[in-house]
Amino acid sequence: MASLSLALFTYRFKKDPSVKKSLKIFVKTYGCQMNERDSEMISSQLQCAGHELTDNEKIADVVILNTCSVREQAEIKALGKAGYLVRRKRTNPNFKIGIVGCMAENLGEKLFKLNGAIDFVIGPKRLHELADVLEDHRRSLYIGDPKKQHLPNDFDRKLEKNKCTAFLSIMHGCNMRCSYCVVPRTRGNEQYRPMEDIVEEAKFLAANGIREITLLGQIVNNYGGRLMPMLDDKTPFVQLLERLDRLPGIERIRYMSPHPQNFSDDLILAHKNLSKLCPSVHLPIQSGSNRILAAMKRPYTSEKILTIVEKLRRAVPNVGISTDIIVGYPGETEEDFKETVSLFDTAKFNMAFIFKYSPREGTKSAELIDDVEESEKERRNQILLQRVQEASLRYHQRFLGKTVEVLVEGHARRGADTMFGWTPNHCKVLFKASENDIGKNFPIQIDSSTTTILWGTMAGNAQGRDLLQR
Repeated sequence: MASLSLALFTYRFKKDPSVKKSLKIFVKTYGCQMNERDSEMISSQLQCAGHELTDNEKIADVVILNTCSVREQAEIKALGKAGYLVRRKRTNPNFKIGIVGCMAENLGEKLFKLNGAIDFVIGPKRLHELADVLEDHRRSLYIGDPKKQHLPNDFDRKLEKNKCTAFLSIMHGCNMRCSYCVVPRTRGNEQYRPMEDIVEEAKFLAANGIREITLLGQIVNNYGGRLMPMLDDKTPFVQLLERLDRLPGIERIRYMSPHPQNFSDDLILAHKNLSKLCPSVHLPIQSGSNRILAAMKRPYTSEKILTIVEKLRRAVPNVGISTDIIVGYPGETEEDFKETVSLFDTAKFNMAFIFKYSPREGTKSAELIDDVEESEKERRNQILLQRVQEASLRYHQRFLGKTVEVLVEGHARRGADTMFGWTPNHCKVLFKASENDIGKNFPIQIDSSTTTILWGTMAGNAQGRDLLQR
């Protein structure tokens, strides 16, 4: 009889909201903007389920690590953090550790073997089940069934106080098969949110104080794919941009990350014609060698990259263009690397993220011999990093003595009265202002610059225009 009562109590504890325990939960995010948006969705879901979020992991009942599997370093950091949390588990058996996101999907049950203290592992396709998983007392493994992909309802969200920028997911998954990338495996094939849903969410964001939105997708400019029609020779992505550009309240629109293969002329014209579309593009090239691009299964050439860059600069002279580059891909020779350096210099990217190749489990390139020595990868990495610093400094120096528009986002780490914001060209600016200025656009005169930051002074009232925007 006692065991039956206990069984009934356990079932009631797990399913009856009136007796469900509210937990303090700390969420730590690794990786890309898509992961940051997933963490927002996780946080909203858990709050709606009656749990409390905390920014102090030391008092948390549950720590959730939202992980990335695209880069080896991100995995190492997440596994290291999970290992550190084991000590708390030894002194508090009720403390829970969860790993979610791309690494969870990619490694799955192996994570339990790597760290015996982990309580649950959930891939991106099943994050909507997280609140239910927390009510379970068993070790849980929730990774995706490719036949049953779930498109998250991104409209369910709670916004932070004094927040004026937000990510807005427009699609999930990826149909490309780049040889080094785990994303199709961890996030599945492309799924597109209905355009009406995206527009309604943007209206909701604007009504709640959001002034800048960043559209997210693994290949964001492939939104709609072949499932949505072209209209007036415009792709579905540009159609969406045009609708968002007309929304009152939204003042800036950005997007991450496009694919060069799908970077169409109508998108370039949108940068010229849409007043709210920021003059900033992140264009991942990965390599400047056509031979290596073919090996990576990247279906474009260095010549196509230069054509896109030239058209963008012709349409928007002060556009900021950044990129991603991988050095040391299997078979990359010194000549291949020189072609990458040459493309970087010719394109005049103002910023780049440089990565040393590391094989990712489950990818095609992991089957190849990783034949570029680590010391050589590091040498090539350092050469490009130096190029990036020089290019970034040159780009920033063009703003010296000019007045630019800055959207005030929040407090900088340089003092209570120092705030930060970004220009439309995506340059970070520090200046003196107050918390009351968050969410407003100000003309800022640029006084000095470094490779990463512009320093400026307020040059007038709110709603000034950026003199270098177009």
